Amino acid sequence: MRQFTKMHFIESTVWVSLVILLFAFSFEFDKEIEIYKFGAAGWPRAVLGMLLLVIVGNIFHQMRHGDNVQTGRVGVSEDEMNDVDRTFGSMVTLTLFLLAPLLYAWSLKPIGFYSATPFFIASIICLLGEFRVRRVLSITALIYGLLILLFLLVLNAPLPQGTVSPFYDFSAFMLRISYQLQNLF
Repeated sequence: MRQFTKMHFIESTVWVSLVILLFAFSFEFDKEIEIYKFGAAGWPRAVLGMLLLVIVGNIFHQMRHGDNVQTGRVGVSEDEMNDVDRTFGSMVTLTLFLLAPLLYAWSLKPIGFYSATPFFIASIICLLGEFRVRRVLSITALIYGLLILLFLLVLNAPLPQGTVSPFYDFSAFMLRISYQLQNLF
């Protein structure tokens, strides 16, 4: 463990904890499926197993090489990271950037996909540093439009509609439009 630093340990612990947490949650939807012998949680658990293999490989690599710059490696070396300003604002932005997908996923049940997604897209754009209103709105509209086109018209996939009244009504409106557009073709 000559080059395995405290930050490597923290990173590995967070990833392993995430795999364990997600594996524990996989028992909530582990139902038998007639045509698939591994059940509903088979593929999520397989992905978690692959993620665990990557984590173990990363730990061994960090123990051997640490943060040494390797030729052909894309990324930032530890020396370059020492010169970076770690202000409180950048830590808040990073924390919000990591929490945004969790808040979005949590909001899908009460608010629904159709209402929560534009706010999620706009918040991510703002967290990435773009604050010009016209650009934020146009990029949000473009990405939201592509997602709606993909999920409603191309895939015809059921999406969370929400349970709270104004959001549920908007979801029902979007589904009516989707139904009418599909009947046109």
